[in-house]
Amino acid sequence: MAATAPPLKDELDIVIPTIRNLDFLEMWRPFFEQYHLIIVQDGDPSKTIKVPDGFDYELYNRNDINKILGPRASCISFKDSACRCFGYMVSKKKYIYTIDDDCFVAKDPSGKDINALEQHIKNLLCPSTPYFFNTLYDPFRDGADFVRGYPFSLREGVPTAVSHGLWLNIPDYDAPTQLVKPLERNTRYVDMVLTIPKGTLFPMCGMNLAFDRDLIGPAMYFGLMGDGQPIGRYDDMWAGWCCKVICDHMGLGIKTGLPYIYHSKASNPFVNLKKEYNGIFWQEEIIPFFQNLNLSKESTTVQKCYVEMAKQVNEKLGKIDPYFVKLADAMVTWIEAWDELNPATKDSAKIPNGASK
Repeated sequence: MAATAPPLKDELDIVIPTIRNLDFLEMWRPFFEQYHLIIVQDGDPSKTIKVPDGFDYELYNRNDINKILGPRASCISFKDSACRCFGYMVSKKKYIYTIDDDCFVAKDPSGKDINALEQHIKNLLCPSTPYFFNTLYDPFRDGADFVRGYPFSLREGVPTAVSHGLWLNIPDYDAPTQLVKPLERNTRYVDMVLTIPKGTLFPMCGMNLAFDRDLIGPAMYFGLMGDGQPIGRYDDMWAGWCCKVICDHMGLGIKTGLPYIYHSKASNPFVNLKKEYNGIFWQEEIIPFFQNLNLSKESTTVQKCYVEMAKQVNEKLGKIDPYFVKLADAMVTWIEAWDELNPATKDSAKIPNGASK
């Protein structure tokens, strides 16, 4: 009997940032093998990264990034997993799933392997409900619906731009929390997906994340982090804050919850503290900045939103530290590079992601 093609087989790329051999792909083989992988090699470009046989992939190292982007390559972080966003830029697919190389296949409470990618696709292909909170979680899941008192005018929902997955075992903690809770493990599997309400920010984690590249791709810039920068480990959070403000402005939704992956190892909290040190102070001013950030009616595309946002980062966050002036310039460079590599990208259209109930 012929095997059924997996969902969105020809419409989705899997982006993996790495500095090591990708042996972890063996356990993901049943779920990933039929998809195209984009591997972004960080660190020493002369090192050869081994990929298990049978996977369809393209691999880019720093030399490739410099060759493809030229002077604009300065906007792609070095020695930091933020380099993954180069993969988003060179992809030609509608959807992206990104995963870290220390993330393994998790098991649900019955002991069955979780197909994280399949759940992300389900999240992306059904609408979000950011304008009114449904107390029975995601109303589009089987066995659920809109509860009494939910306005009928809002039940169609909005297109889902981002699906944010979670992790069992090692939680995604900052360094101070890691230091005071070194043995803490997340063993709690919650069978739930929620839409993050409009006007509410969230800390986005890039290790188990999917998004609609056509709807929100140009805002998925993971910032300037790592080598030569005064901050690290805020790359995915920066992208999350930017994406959420733009999704709210454009009438798009973000879901969080299922699927889980198994996060296998904790990074060194002392190394992390060094990377996060500035961010821990800066975030107390960055978050109010995003909470109060209003985009103009003229910003009708994600690119226009992002360039307008970069201007405000320069003007308002530049007062905190010169790094933010540099970051704002890199944000504009990122959009220029995105548009150069994706000339045919259509303006984000408000097209429903699937049938509503």
